[in-house]
Amino acid sequence: MKSFKFLTLSVMIGAVLAFTTACGQSNESNGSSGQEQSGEENKQLEGNIAIDGSSTVYPIMEAIGEEYMATQPGVKVAVGLSGTGGGFEKFTKGETDFSNASRPIKDEEKAAAEENGIDIQEFELAYDGLSIVVNKENDWVDHLTVDELKKMWVHSGKAIKWSDIREGWPEEEVKFYSPGHDSGTFDYFNEVILEDEEMNEAAVLSEDDNVLVNGVTGDKNSIGYFGYAYYAANKDKLKVVPVDGGNGPVEPNNETVMSGEYAPLSRPLYTYVNTAAIKDKEQVYDYAKFMLENAGPLAEEVGYVSLKQEEYDAQLETLEGLKK
Repeated sequence: MKSFKFLTLSVMIGAVLAFTTACGQSNESNGSSGQEQSGEENKQLEGNIAIDGSSTVYPIMEAIGEEYMATQPGVKVAVGLSGTGGGFEKFTKGETDFSNASRPIKDEEKAAAEENGIDIQEFELAYDGLSIVVNKENDWVDHLTVDELKKMWVHSGKAIKWSDIREGWPEEEVKFYSPGHDSGTFDYFNEVILEDEEMNEAAVLSEDDNVLVNGVTGDKNSIGYFGYAYYAANKDKLKVVPVDGGNGPVEPNNETVMSGEYAPLSRPLYTYVNTAAIKDKEQVYDYAKFMLENAGPLAEEVGYVSLKQEEYDAQLETLEGLKK
């Protein structure tokens, strides 16, 4: 067995030496083209990249930013989380290079960008399953229908008790925790659950999802919602609620979110880029390329669901078109 390993190793070393020699001869015959290509790939950049927007998208972009700065230490990537609406307000004024969003850009936001001479490009980063969560000690909720969610969250002018939602549940007042009005997650929930009706005025609103996590974990009678990554990061102290969108209760996970089975709370997550920055700032183009090449695994790492590889590839082609 040892002689076989030695023979195999000897063959491998011989092959490597032969390959190295051949490469050296090839590089000599081709001049310095190999060195130039390597130098281009390893080119170190400098400058700043400004990113703001959705708190839901923040974990993905934070992870991408950290990985990018490890390869390009001369570039400072600053990622804020002022909410989708707050991010677009800055982006449409030209204050940021990228604007993260948990919903598509609105017509009025597009108009604001156009008025300021800003051309935009949308990129999808991952899929999210907006997660309904209750306190870990809640032992009565096994699932909620879309109609029950609406009944709970729409403003009715009176305090809502669990017993108002389903017979046999506790006669205790429900405590609500929701993303704030600048959040794309709020907008999405408003669209598919509230159907544009006013939210329960008793709800505690915050643009910081960690505030919502702490609120739900601190009260047995609480309920809240936010992006799946924040549930995944806190699943030891939160209970996720399966949602019945008409075909039976479904819990959010990678499979049900990607397939759309977790309906109607599955959605894509976006970032928008200022196309002028792609052309004028080498570090912004380089970051966008790195982002699309690495968004899939990093989105999975922080708790979201990757797009299909062909979707990232198609967007990389779009990016290359912007550079021309």
